[in-house]
Amino acid sequence: MPDDQTVPHRALLVPVKGIPLPAHFAKDFDAVSAFCPHPSDLLVASYPKSGTTWIQEIVDLLLHNGDAESCRRASIIKRNPFLEAPAHLCQRTGVALLKEMDPPRVMKTHLPFQLVPVGFWENKCKTIYVARNAKDTLVSYYYFQQMNLSGPEPGPWEGYIQKFMRGQLGWGSWYDHVKGYWEEREKRNILFLFYEDMKENPRREVEQIMKYLDLSLSDDVISRIVELTTFENMKENPMVNYTFIPKTVFDQSISRFMRKGDVGDWKNYLTAEQSAEFDEDYEKKMKQVNIPFRTQF
Repeated sequence: MPDDQTVPHRALLVPVKGIPLPAHFAKDFDAVSAFCPHPSDLLVASYPKSGTTWIQEIVDLLLHNGDAESCRRASIIKRNPFLEAPAHLCQRTGVALLKEMDPPRVMKTHLPFQLVPVGFWENKCKTIYVARNAKDTLVSYYYFQQMNLSGPEPGPWEGYIQKFMRGQLGWGSWYDHVKGYWEEREKRNILFLFYEDMKENPRREVEQIMKYLDLSLSDDVISRIVELTTFENMKENPMVNYTFIPKTVFDQSISRFMRKGDVGDWKNYLTAEQSAEFDEDYEKKMKQVNIPFRTQF
């Protein structure tokens, strides 16, 4: 295993309490599990490639009254540390970065509900969870894993679809992940958002986040935040688009971190046969819950 200052090679997946994580994420998981947040801390959670960065930037702008310059004070990974991140992403682990910051802090995680440090629930921390439909998440995650040279090798597309359906990817099963937070949302006061709703009516969703954070901003400020957090604007924002990560880790010549951001892009990748197989499997795994996902508008 490389030391903390070197870039790891493509990682293998290692089970942590039954959930597969890339080896360099699993390595320091005891420190993550022991992390104790302040009650004022905010957690932004999602399955990978579901809109986490979008929510983080909206939250930061809301907390800074829509001041774009304040939100360029540092890269998003330093402003809102990635809780379980290894050191190679930001010179220090996510936990180390958070310990250098004073509450209230905003942080992100991709951990499924059962692996989130219990202090978040014991201290009644606010949590925003964003979920994206399975098919678009599948496509986005596949392209991300191609350019993320420190993550597991994605392999061919046909096999990747099977890995997704079986939960054999980093952070485990998409199905279990979304169900876990959905089922706990009322008990834990989790604001559960849908990527598709944000694409359809971003202003409505920004206002919903604002109210959840007990903030009250002017209409003009909300309009500015909506504009600053369009996909096109964030894609060109060097503090948000992950171009601050070395090419040896994220090779964006293979695929951009912020690639398309569309709803329904899966239609360009899944064949009719693959889509039908996926749908059949989806119905089996999701039949016990009624989460209103949309795969197109």
